[in-house]
Amino acid sequence: MRLSGLRLRVADTEKLAAFYTGVLGMSVKQQGVSLRVGYPGQDADLLLMPGGGGYTHDTGQRYWKIGITVPDVDLAAAFLRGKGIEVSDPKQFLDIGYMCHLKDPEGFVIELLQHDFEGNRPENAADPDAPFAEACIGQITLRTGYIAAEDAFCRAQGMRLLSMQDVAPYGFDLHFYAFTDDVPPNADLWAVENREWLWKRAYTTLEFQHVAGARFANVPDYRGLEVEGLAAPTRDAFGDPVNPG
Repeated sequence: MRLSGLRLRVADTEKLAAFYTGVLGMSVKQQGVSLRVGYPGQDADLLLMPGGGGYTHDTGQRYWKIGITVPDVDLAAAFLRGKGIEVSDPKQFLDIGYMCHLKDPEGFVIELLQHDFEGNRPENAADPDAPFAEACIGQITLRTGYIAAEDAFCRAQGMRLLSMQDVAPYGFDLHFYAFTDDVPPNADLWAVENREWLWKRAYTTLEFQHVAGARFANVPDYRGLEVEGLAAPTRDAFGDPVNPG
């Protein structure tokens, strides 16, 4: 099994697909009335479904963002700015990762996350002319106030918890799950050592931003996840759909 898709309802599938292909280096194919965009490999695709519009990123919502992992965030940010895309300044966020952020044309947030922490990136890690050549949708991020319920659901589907990350200065912690037999290098899942290892995985992890006891709103334009190998449609701990991929 694998986490194979994120379904988003959007206002203009053609225009948004052009952004993901022409700017972020994904490929596209038709799927009924929807368009599927993504990178080659085992990571998840984005299924852009018609009928949406008016999405606003809001801290009170269940759906949060996608993370795209790349070898060199500085090159990726410079490349995007050269195309007129507004991108935050890359920086090391605590002991989590070296990253920056942007929004797609419909307001969905994208995090660019480097394989290595600031100062650890190898020389010539990426081609300046093709900074997304080795990109991967590394994370799909949801917000939750009840991580025990999310954990029980993920484990019941056969997912493994790969990392937990304390972000106490901002009032939350992070939990990463994936369909994999990979074992992190440090058995202590809170260990910082596991993080750069995690950002180099070639598959998509399901990330929960956990704010203990918080309640989050449904996001109408978030239409759930797809899991390749899932026998029948189900719903996650929040009630959002999880469909066979």
